[in-house]
Amino acid sequence: MDHNRIRKKLKILADAAKYDASCASSGSNRAKKPDKNAIGDTQSMGICHSYTPDGRCISLLKILMTNYCIYDCKFCINRVSSNVQRARFTPQEVVDLTLSFYKRNYIEGLFLSSGIIRSSDYTMECLLNIVKALRTQHHFNGYIHLKVIPEASQTLIHQAGLYADRLSANIELPSKQDIKQLAPEKSITTLKSQMLGIRNDIIESKHDYKTKKKYKLPMFAPGGQSTQMIVGATQSHDRSILKTSSSMYKNYNMRRVYYSAFSPIPDAHSLLSLKKPPLIREHRLYQADWLLRFYGFDVDEIVPEDVPDLDLNLDPKTAWALNRRDLFPIDINTADKELLLRIPGIGLRSVQKILHIRKYHQLQHHDLKKLGLAYNRAKHFIKAKDHLKSSLLDHEQLKQHLSSESKQMELW
Repeated sequence: MDHNRIRKKLKILADAAKYDASCASSGSNRAKKPDKNAIGDTQSMGICHSYTPDGRCISLLKILMTNYCIYDCKFCINRVSSNVQRARFTPQEVVDLTLSFYKRNYIEGLFLSSGIIRSSDYTMECLLNIVKALRTQHHFNGYIHLKVIPEASQTLIHQAGLYADRLSANIELPSKQDIKQLAPEKSITTLKSQMLGIRNDIIESKHDYKTKKKYKLPMFAPGGQSTQMIVGATQSHDRSILKTSSSMYKNYNMRRVYYSAFSPIPDAHSLLSLKKPPLIREHRLYQADWLLRFYGFDVDEIVPEDVPDLDLNLDPKTAWALNRRDLFPIDINTADKELLLRIPGIGLRSVQKILHIRKYHQLQHHDLKKLGLAYNRAKHFIKAKDHLKSSLLDHEQLKQHLSSESKQMELW
């Protein structure tokens, strides 16, 4: 193996993969320090982190097979009209790299995507050959996250899902109009058809596994499917983004929708903004997404039609509660689980603790301080056994007070 040639390709193709956020968190910008004694670099490419369903953080080799692409998506640095340096791994090189990194204990899995070369089916077949070789020839048992190539046939996607732990088909933009404007070669209809096919294969595979009809076959994408949306590349409001996310969860059993703040790219297309959206917007969208998935909120409650964007100064649940003060204070000792989940500063685990403790003991304010919840925020919206004199629920300056507290929290 020509190590210098592989190293050069790795540098190009790992850097090209960093724009895909669908397997890792983003937001940190601490670069490697010139000090020779410094350790660590959050901007370095090649290895990213992801979280398994049981909460473990694992390291993945994150690369593209190639950054050549016949598509011309305006937001993508790898588009055909871009002037970036190009490279391409052969399937065998990706296999060798993955095994080498794994045996050195650098990684616990692979995140693999690619630009489109020749055709969607040809590219998808190359990716399939890589994951198939890893699983069947080398018995690689680590995690594999594989990106589905737009317009690839469902037959190839089905085969790939038998070797990958997770599949993802990126919708990239929240509306049909946005896709038409910035990625005219992609078809939203075909993309949704791919997601629907993956969903159906996952459901069928789980059913077969339970009934033992095909127990000798590997499960299809046991880690489910995910997608990604770019935030800030178009003028779409947060309401439009969250409506699309909600649809993804309901109609395609999406495990996660990832939000990636648009980064102005070198040699950007004239249709794109040169200004990066505030990173806090991406953070607020993740908070709102969490409310949709686990707290029983719907999009119209979080971002109503007349206020289509999230408040960047407040988390979405607090912003909602301030607009529905008539529902508060909520009695912490008698409210049902659904109401408790609506109290700002109280999360799922805290609600479970409250429901358990109050079977034996009427909760007072000093009890709540010991539960690990955000008491300084929650205290304005709750009623406990004892009375709290410092509640600002009816005070006009409560929003300003909580906004200030939120900014202080984000400093940490």
